[in-house]
Amino acid sequence: MSWATEHGFIVLTNDLDFGTALSMANTGKPSVVQIRGDDLRSASIGNQVMLALRQLQAELEEGALVTIDLKRTRLRLLPLRKNK
Repeated sequence: MSWATEHGFIVLTNDLDFGTALSMANTGKPSVVQIRGDDLRSASIGNQVMLALRQLQAELEEGALVTIDLKRTRLRLLPLRKNK
C-alpha cells in the first residue's frame, strides 16, 4: 500500500483485505479497485472494469475504493470513515 501511494499507483485486486487495510490506515491514498466474482476472465468482466475506470477516473485520482462485480459497481471515497 505504501509503495503504491509513494509511486502514485492504483491497486487492482480481487483480495477483499485491501478494503480493511484502507479502513485501518485512514488515509486518502492509494485508491483500490476490487474485482469480485467467480469468473474474473477479461472476457467476462473486462468491459465492466474498463468502463468503471473511465467513469471514475477523477475519484480514483483523488482517492477511492471501487468494488466491481458483474451486477454493479460501488464507490467509496477515501479516507474511509468508520460508522459510529
